[in-house]
Amino acid sequence: MNIIMRFALKILSSPKINMREWYKRIRRVQDIFAGRVENKYEFLDWRYYAKDGTHKIPIRIFQPDKKSSDELLVFIHGGGWVLGNVDTYTKNCIKLANRTGRIVLAVDYSKAPEYPFPAGFNDVYQVTNDLMTGLKTKDLLGAKELVLIGNSAGANLVAAVSLRLRDEGKEIPKKQILINPVTYWVHDESSPFKSVHENATGYGLTAKKMQEYMAMYEPDVEERKSPYVAPVMADNFSDQPETLILVSEFDPLRDEGVMYGHLLQEAGNSVEIFEATNTVHDYIFGPLSNQIVEDSYELMKRFLENRLKGSEEYDEVGSKKS
Repeated sequence: MNIIMRFALKILSSPKINMREWYKRIRRVQDIFAGRVENKYEFLDWRYYAKDGTHKIPIRIFQPDKKSSDELLVFIHGGGWVLGNVDTYTKNCIKLANRTGRIVLAVDYSKAPEYPFPAGFNDVYQVTNDLMTGLKTKDLLGAKELVLIGNSAGANLVAAVSLRLRDEGKEIPKKQILINPVTYWVHDESSPFKSVHENATGYGLTAKKMQEYMAMYEPDVEERKSPYVAPVMADNFSDQPETLILVSEFDPLRDEGVMYGHLLQEAGNSVEIFEATNTVHDYIFGPLSNQIVEDSYELMKRFLENRLKGSEEYDEVGSKKS
């Protein structure tokens, strides 16, 4: 990690940043940096309404330059359940569509603290469930299979939705990709995970920020122990989608992501877990691109194409298998 990157991460990791006080300002900055995307890309905005009619759930659909699969990727963005939207992740979704050759459908769920749990969770659940049932009857966008993919808080929502679909006896997606997922409910000195203590400060996402995000998402400490907030707290990990989990070496969430993967494996699910070496929490969807970012997209593509099982090629993508 170069000196400039370490300096930038040190600034972002400042203990003076209080997410509960700064989140509106950070949202405005994100919107400014999102900018406008040239109209050479094909995407479509949908008006999708919550079943109770209280609000819209914005959805943006991205067509790849060259479609190579009938799988539909349903993307759930990160941001601590507080930050981010379809605009701030548009460039990432364009890249995801083009690198995988698949249509990407991005869901802009309700954000905390204005709409705490279960608002955003219910939004993602409704869209996913409707897509799962609609795929068979409507052949939506030519899709034959659905894959859930999310990063950070978005990966938390993906994992939680897959658990709820199973719990309610409904059909689950074929596959899920969890990138640096939040799977546990506490990130202070009482955390049982080594990475929370090793990477608590200095790498952008801090343990303090995670505590603040969680407090905005679910203010009730006892309710944070729900498996739909903290998936590792589930009693049953069976009957889940084929899963790819990507974690980062210098991320406080690293070990809870690995733990969730192991719990899924022990319950008989097909799971691949990779640790991206010398990376921080938001390395894939951050502002910089390098070879390990490109390699991570290739890793996801190989997973989607069923080319990871039994593969020993992971060293080529700068990652190590957990």
